[in-house]
Amino acid sequence: MTHHKELPPLRSIENIFRYPMQLLLLATIVLASACNDSKPVTDLPNIIVSTDIGGSDPDDYQSLVHLFVYADQFNLLGLISSPPDAGRKEHIEETIAAYAADFEKLKKHSTRFPSPEYLLSITKQGATDSLQTGIPGELSEGASWIIDKAKENAGQPLYILVWGSITDVAQAVHHDPSIKSNIRVYSIGSWNTVMDPKSRDYLFDNHPDLWWIENNTTFRGMYMGGDTTNSMGNLTFVENHVKGHGALGELFWEKKKDIKMGDTPSVLYCLNGDLDNPKGESWGGSFIKTSHGPNYWTDNPADSLIENNRAGAKTVNKFRQAYLRDWAARMGWLKE
Repeated sequence: MTHHKELPPLRSIENIFRYPMQLLLLATIVLASACNDSKPVTDLPNIIVSTDIGGSDPDDYQSLVHLFVYADQFNLLGLISSPPDAGRKEHIEETIAAYAADFEKLKKHSTRFPSPEYLLSITKQGATDSLQTGIPGELSEGASWIIDKAKENAGQPLYILVWGSITDVAQAVHHDPSIKSNIRVYSIGSWNTVMDPKSRDYLFDNHPDLWWIENNTTFRGMYMGGDTTNSMGNLTFVENHVKGHGALGELFWEKKKDIKMGDTPSVLYCLNGDLDNPKGESWGGSFIKTSHGPNYWTDNPADSLIENNRAGAKTVNKFRQAYLRDWAARMGWLKE
């Protein structure tokens, strides 16, 4: 399945408690969510994001801002707060508050942007601790949500983008292995794996048939290398195309003033490329199949694709100008 999208024409909150209007808006949509009947569209890729936003690394805020500006391109089914560290569901809600402030501007460009109250309704708390034994135990709210959504959408692939520890995915697969036939995992490894190695190893050792892109180094191409000319540098891009662009842009700037966005290649993969072919070119990288299992791909070690000793990073940074200019156009909507 190749996911196509129309590209728009190119145009050039510290803590939310400092933004009382956003707080008021968030409180309003929380109350409204109980009776909201909005349903996601069904002809777009089904996505659940598992994120350690609010923990020790601010780049998850950056990636969630980017995701929300593209929210009309996906059928978002879940936003799960996962370990490690201090990240919690409230940090996802903080970003939804900024999205709510910009929602009317986004709606002018696409009726497919989900309402803020819908996003709140699919935000769940996942595990708060990494796996301490070899086998996942108690099922978190987030893991239960993964199981429910996988079964509700049987026959349609459910992409689980893992930006933190893979704890909730491991719990879900352990408690109901039948969902493997319907889920596709794209995980950002490296530091996230270090923070919960037992969950990763449980999946790798016990479920070799799991459809899984394990991105351990390719994601570094998001902020290493590539064409950084014409305000496309890590700092110059944010200064010119994010700062001052709506509440989402201000939240991004507040949390980190240059591009890292190490989790964003998982989103870029779903925006551009053949979703059925991880070996093909996409904004989110190109991967190789190993002998581990029939549906497992990881970083391409070819010398020609190494950037700063990171295997596969050039399969992302070669598209830097394309995906940043596309995003700049959308951020421009928030400055109108």
